[in-house]
Amino acid sequence: MADRPESSPPPAQTPPLSPDRPHVRPRKRRETPSQKFFRQMRRNRFWLLLYLWAAAVVPELALRCACCKSWGAFWGPGLVLAPLFALVPALAFFILCTAIPSPKANFRISVGYSAFVFLLSASQLLYHRVFGTFYTIRSIANGLPELSSTAVRALLGGLPAILLMAVPLGLLLVFGKRAFSFKPVRSWKSHIPMAVSCVLVQLLTVLSLPLFGGTGDVSAYGLYHRSADSSASVNKLGVLTAFRLDLQRTLTGGSASGTIVLEETTLPEATAAPSGPVEATTPAEYGPNILDIHFDALIEQEDNAAIAEVHQYFASRTASMKNDKTGLFQGCNLILITAESFSDLAVSQELTPTLYKMTQEGYYFTNYYTPDRGVSASDGEYAFLTGTIPEDGEWSFQASAGNFMPLTMAQRLIKLGYSAYAYYGHSYDLYGRDKYLENLGYEYKAYGHGLDVTYQWPESDVEVIDLSSDDYVFDTPFTAYYMTVSGHREYTFSANAMSVKNQAAVADLPYSETVRAYLACQLELEKAVTLLLERLEAAGVLENTVIVLTSNHYPNGLTAEQLGELLGHTPESNFEVYKTGCVIWKYGMEGEIVDTPASHLDLLPTLSNLFGLEFDSRLYMGRDVFSNGQPFVCFRNRSWITDKAMYNAETGEVTSLTGEPVDDAYIQAMCTEVSNRFTVSARILEYDYWRVLFG
Repeated sequence: MADRPESSPPPAQTPPLSPDRPHVRPRKRRETPSQKFFRQMRRNRFWLLLYLWAAAVVPELALRCACCKSWGAFWGPGLVLAPLFALVPALAFFILCTAIPSPKANFRISVGYSAFVFLLSASQLLYHRVFGTFYTIRSIANGLPELSSTAVRALLGGLPAILLMAVPLGLLLVFGKRAFSFKPVRSWKSHIPMAVSCVLVQLLTVLSLPLFGGTGDVSAYGLYHRSADSSASVNKLGVLTAFRLDLQRTLTGGSASGTIVLEETTLPEATAAPSGPVEATTPAEYGPNILDIHFDALIEQEDNAAIAEVHQYFASRTASMKNDKTGLFQGCNLILITAESFSDLAVSQELTPTLYKMTQEGYYFTNYYTPDRGVSASDGEYAFLTGTIPEDGEWSFQASAGNFMPLTMAQRLIKLGYSAYAYYGHSYDLYGRDKYLENLGYEYKAYGHGLDVTYQWPESDVEVIDLSSDDYVFDTPFTAYYMTVSGHREYTFSANAMSVKNQAAVADLPYSETVRAYLACQLELEKAVTLLLERLEAAGVLENTVIVLTSNHYPNGLTAEQLGELLGHTPESNFEVYKTGCVIWKYGMEGEIVDTPASHLDLLPTLSNLFGLEFDSRLYMGRDVFSNGQPFVCFRNRSWITDKAMYNAETGEVTSLTGEPVDDAYIQAMCTEVSNRFTVSARILEYDYWRVLFG
């Protein structure tokens, strides 16, 4: 039997043919371009770093575009510093995301970071559109009532910028899970270079700050290390860094009030005035306005170095002299009016005859400024009624509610037997106004608290005068204070009740609708003052009553171009935009133009002298405008005006007002004095200084 051949191996298995195409084997599915792109992104994790950086920079740029008043401000140091500082949190979150072994967690962390930056930037934009400044942690809660009432208009106006801010977050929500779901880097050593880079970027950026405008209080360096100016911080450091510094100071209770420099920097006086005993040849009535305060003993006894420095500062100042206006209004009644968004640009003989008459017959301040103070509308009141500068980042008037405030006109006149009343047409507790006005000694009434005005927005100043004047006109001697509300923005003929009420009176004026709406609501102030004079005359006290009219701030509901319609040219943004005018009027007095530089800080010492009160002129941040003291107006950004020069702290530009060169020593002395006044004012508030000084 023949041998059987060995069996051959079984044939190799072949893949089954495609049922649709029996003679063609299936091929591997081709990757689409988008799939390839996201696969490469997952492999190259630095796309995440780029996104995290862009998620901060894009909202920063949108905020700058929406809020900067000029291209000069847009191209400031913040355009460089904000992206550099934004790289630090981007690096930190990149390290965190690449170390966590969960793609979902990485995605959620990225979304949380992006959402926080977006919400912070968008909320700052809305706040800025309502208040003209950026909020701090301490100020946001107090601003919410007014913010909520105008949020819709602010949102509509800022919608393009808000949509741009939302682009990074929107891209992440749409594409993030595909782009950034990658495996973590498990070796901790691989994170060391990134951590070192994070520290180096922060360190080098901070060290470079003096290169961006020096080391002044509102330079990038000063804002990072000392000052707490919210608007300047956002503009020069970026919204994230400004928020971090604000949070740090809030949590630690740290003060950003700076230092006091005394060596050869005390503000020179226009004419030397003695601070010690008056020589026998000096008429007694023209001696210095000074009290017998023994600063040397106080300094020696003081354990708190910050308070001792304030003692030293006041002791180093020169008192101003009494003058031919001293005691001119002694014994008169006094009505103080802080008019919402008032400017003498709204005053004319045809449209506002009563206000025009007061400017012609009273002391009319034509070179008068109400600088923006940075936190709220109450800052202007605070400067006017207390004679000190509001603290950066603080609701100063509300913070003063528990402090001893003996230098205000209300407190001084109450001691002389005056009755004291205060009124406001809107919510009685807005900004804590009920607390701080009562702390000043006023009997206070407002909407919801003793003043039954018609509820609308804004309320009528005429109604406020009508409902309040009988309280005091028969209770002489008296002092009354009004914070008006009718002039409040927004200026439209649809949303502003006072603009609508007075629309017919301005219908034919050759201005834009917004400007006409502004003038219309200021007409309510004209009618209110007219009614006030009628009530005073009917009560027989008009001839013995002094009225002071100033503003809480410039008309910040108008753009520079809209202000220019009234002014005749677009106002310069650092100084001229804040010029508002002021009047001190008494029936039958001789009118006088006061054209020296002045601000609302000067009103308290000026009135103290006019009413013949005993006061120490060294203790005020302003001066008696009729005295020998040198004119000195300081602005929020530390710019200043004297009778010799104007100094723009943003640009370093000096403008001589005398035609003569201004030497560097004078400029440095004035800059130091501005810094001193801000620091001293902050310490007066923080340490309840008047209680320390006067016991």
